[in-house]
Amino acid sequence: MSALRLSVLTDETTSPDRQREANGGAAAALGIDLADREAVDLGVSASKTTPFERPELGAWLRRPDDFDALCFWRFDRAVRSMDDMQKLSTWARDNRKMIVFAEGPGGRLVLDFRNPLDPMAQLMVTLFAFAAQMEAQSIRERVISAQAAMRTMSLRWRGSRPPYGYMPAPLEGGGWTLVQDPETVPVIERIMKELIDGKTAAAIATGLNTDDIPSPRDYWSLKKGRETGGKTGGKAGETVTRERFAWRHGTVKSVLTSERMLGWKTHGDKPVRDSEGRPVMATAEPIVTREEFDAIGALFAARSVDNKHTDRADTVALLLRVIECAGCGGRMYLHRPSSKSTTTTETYKCGSYTRGKPCDSRATLKRDWADEYAEREFLRLAGQVEYTETREIPGYDPAPEIEATLAEYEAHQEQQGQQKSSAGKQAWQRRADALDARLAELETRPKVEPSREIIKTGRKVADKWRDADPAGKRAMLVNTGAHLSVKRGTRGGWRTLDESRVRFTMRGELDDVIAELLALSESLTDRPDVRVIGARLNIREGATS
Repeated sequence: MSALRLSVLTDETTSPDRQREANGGAAAALGIDLADREAVDLGVSASKTTPFERPELGAWLRRPDDFDALCFWRFDRAVRSMDDMQKLSTWARDNRKMIVFAEGPGGRLVLDFRNPLDPMAQLMVTLFAFAAQMEAQSIRERVISAQAAMRTMSLRWRGSRPPYGYMPAPLEGGGWTLVQDPETVPVIERIMKELIDGKTAAAIATGLNTDDIPSPRDYWSLKKGRETGGKTGGKAGETVTRERFAWRHGTVKSVLTSERMLGWKTHGDKPVRDSEGRPVMATAEPIVTREEFDAIGALFAARSVDNKHTDRADTVALLLRVIECAGCGGRMYLHRPSSKSTTTTETYKCGSYTRGKPCDSRATLKRDWADEYAEREFLRLAGQVEYTETREIPGYDPAPEIEATLAEYEAHQEQQGQQKSSAGKQAWQRRADALDARLAELETRPKVEPSREIIKTGRKVADKWRDADPAGKRAMLVNTGAHLSVKRGTRGGWRTLDESRVRFTMRGELDDVIAELLALSESLTDRPDVRVIGARLNIREGATS
């Protein structure tokens, strides 16, 4: 049986055809009939997998009765450690097999384990395995050293999977750099826009999955021509295999809040810095500016409570942060009946108990009644107003980067005095000086306040409301300063909403526009139920204020 292995699919010097030809020649010289028995494992590292763990070779080794000899091109195509070779030779001895290496430093090597009393095969295996392990360790050290050196090179990308939103591209003068990926940057822009519009990370992730947009991990697999999905952690001690990896609220947040969005190189989730403490860039085309990055981070920080669970009530309840109890002025929260309850009616309830403050007139209102009333009043007041989009022009505040850099500096300071060598002490001091220099530079940068730009869309608020999902509708209510105050109801079997209990007001930027529309409407229809007081709108059906 001929075994072929390749760690890097583009390596022409160890191509499958070359290995196949060498194995076939050695087998013919020894009178071994390979027939169609072949194990081909491409893109598989011998340092990371034993022969028994490789997809095709492992399957053959579990069927020892199907062949008598195992042919490899060279020793390193089989193993890279003494432990792996010991296991393979034990398997060959127990199953009376030959192991053939077609080429090597001394030419062809044949290890015959059909005679268990012959110790020479085992001795030779041990010697060659030791040499292979030393070579693998040497290669690993060279790779680690090269990667460490490349990390400090500005605009040089060492390879492997790039951050989501970027793709490798040839760098003038040799090597690779990162540029914006035209397929994934629009996805990032969509996520940022929806986040600014008020959607939660969970709602954004749901939309991406619904639109069949591959998650970052699956996108890279598709880019490399591999199957999507793979193994992931489940419960404690459990491994789960998925056909696809879905977007989740944590994925959305990790993509947008990583410094890699700024084009920075990172190592161990920390920025890589140059000798002066500045972040080393992996690209000349960052997707976001520092100002935009900080603004997105602030949005996640403000909504951190909402993103803990995708099934929280506040991801679906329309009036969260809008409805309040008239008795105490505190917020009301959605209450769902338990599985043991005899009713299925959902209600908004005064949250005084959870706040630890008494309310002498705690209000409760059916969810359907409250949602329908608030929607009706909102559209009556603001539905015909032109919908405008507010473009937030981020400012710049050096404080977040100062805080992050200071944390790095303090962690580095804790290692002071732990260096035994002079070289180690000098390296420690260089990094300390670089971080201190970066802090001094950041402290000189002025803070720039953010600003707003109002963009007319030509659409009505009612049009926007019709197309919005529950989270988007709630954001519209909150952003326009909508409030629904609810009084405690009287005992009795009410079948409809007693509108004398509720009071809908809007105290936001649309006040003046709505006041003008209502004044015009009142002059035409002489409605008695609308009062405009100053610059604030006070709406209450069936009651006087």
